[in-house]
Amino acid sequence: MAHSAALISTEELARRSDAPALRIFDCTTYLRPRPEGGYNAESGRANYDKGHIPGAAFLDLGGELSDRTSKLRFTLPPLDELVRAFAAKGIGHGTFVVLYSHATPTWATRVWWMLRAIGFDDAAVLDGGLDKWQAEGRTLVAEPTVYPPATLTLRARPGVFVGKEEITTAIGKPDTLTLNALSVDQHKGTGGVVYGRPGRIAGSSCVPAASLLGPDKTLKPIADLRTAFDGAGAAPDKRVLVYCGGGIAATLDAFVLTALLGHRNVAVYDNSMQEWSNDPSLPMEVG
Repeated sequence: MAHSAALISTEELARRSDAPALRIFDCTTYLRPRPEGGYNAESGRANYDKGHIPGAAFLDLGGELSDRTSKLRFTLPPLDELVRAFAAKGIGHGTFVVLYSHATPTWATRVWWMLRAIGFDDAAVLDGGLDKWQAEGRTLVAEPTVYPPATLTLRARPGVFVGKEEITTAIGKPDTLTLNALSVDQHKGTGGVVYGRPGRIAGSSCVPAASLLGPDKTLKPIADLRTAFDGAGAAPDKRVLVYCGGGIAATLDAFVLTALLGHRNVAVYDNSMQEWSNDPSLPMEVG
């Protein structure tokens, strides 16, 4: 297991399960591919209701933590609204938050990255998520948890999320790397789900989020993670701008770079390819 204050093992979570300040959240969303391209997003609430980690409440990313006025899926809401939404769920000063999701950790890392954007750092992602917890035969419960509202203050970190303007400006800059977290086939434009035009943002490299995980859904050893990002040109002194289809998988790359590898200048392109690939004025490449 990779070690970081922002990554918690199933063993450690089980040991700390009775801590009064602990706040556990299931963050799962499911993406169902559409025949014509793209995905349908489905809340993970139904699966949560069938069985979840004891003490876990549910966070509905699409329904509660996204900008409902945006035409694009999962767009970050205004930060003051986000603070109020998190506080209403019980996330506040003096709490320690553990985030997990099912099938992929990217939903948990998305919420972790959003907490980072508002300046809340007392949060960790469960390594292996619900998959590892279940594989180990640990207890699941059906009874929902609702935490009391908390007090939370906005301490915004500008630049944690970026838009298409900063991505456009970064093209060709030697001190900035634009990094794709989608699959190699999607990066090349040769396969996989497309969000508009196939291919990648011009000049970008690729470290697929899925490639960072072992068979049990835990993150690979630190040395392997470092090798993957070094090979893509993600030097520690560069600003790294990570994108994917809709700003979800990108947060796993960003989490690893920031929380595990110590990079200090990492951002996520919030609307990613669902925006970029549908704007013909924005440059793309294939091959």
